[in-house]
Amino acid sequence: MTDADFAELRRLMLVEIAANTIYASAQIGKAALAARVLDVMGKVPRHEFVPVELQPYAYADTPLPIGFGKTISQPFIVALMTDLLEPAATDRVLEVGTGMGYQAAILAELVARVYTIELIEDLAAVARRRLARRGYTNIETRVGNGALGWPEHAPYDKIIVTAAPELIPPALLYQLKPGGRMVIPAGLPDAQQLIVVQKDAAGAVATREVLPVRFSVLEDAEPDAARPS
Repeated sequence: MTDADFAELRRLMLVEIAANTIYASAQIGKAALAARVLDVMGKVPRHEFVPVELQPYAYADTPLPIGFGKTISQPFIVALMTDLLEPAATDRVLEVGTGMGYQAAILAELVARVYTIELIEDLAAVARRRLARRGYTNIETRVGNGALGWPEHAPYDKIIVTAAPELIPPALLYQLKPGGRMVIPAGLPDAQQLIVVQKDAAGAVATREVLPVRFSVLEDAEPDAARPS
């Protein structure tokens, strides 16, 4: 496929995202996502962050397998979670669950710095190569247990989690800056909800369930397994 073919598929992807947003508007509380989020979704080449044999399907509104039992989220969910995060240009963001790096690339276009952590070393290596190929210099990757966060760079303005724990990990709540915001799927595998977490200036936490979702489970690892990749 040519660059023009992929550009047309990105355009059609945005049309589908807009339609899905309208369909889910009662649950998410809006009929359109932020223009700057959609602009980035239309710019970042999603097909470069999936296995090569799946590139023709990269812009279909469906999750795709990326190996190791993991998936890249459907474009609508990526766009929605990014919108709910309310990324600002000065933000320092922690991402838990790098995968092949697509969500990190989206965030890198919108915020000052992205710290992304992946449990599976082979996936982290693939993501690091693909992000470097795109020229991102504001993303730092790490191999380790995402449930423990990345305390060396905490606190974070925003946190986004792309795998689902049963309960929101306390370490992530602790590493979220007062006034910060987290978007995370959580719950039992057959009853997950996408949740927005807000921490006020005094450190009190409030949560809001947005809509039912289905994510890979946030797997655990030994506490000493985290290391730069």
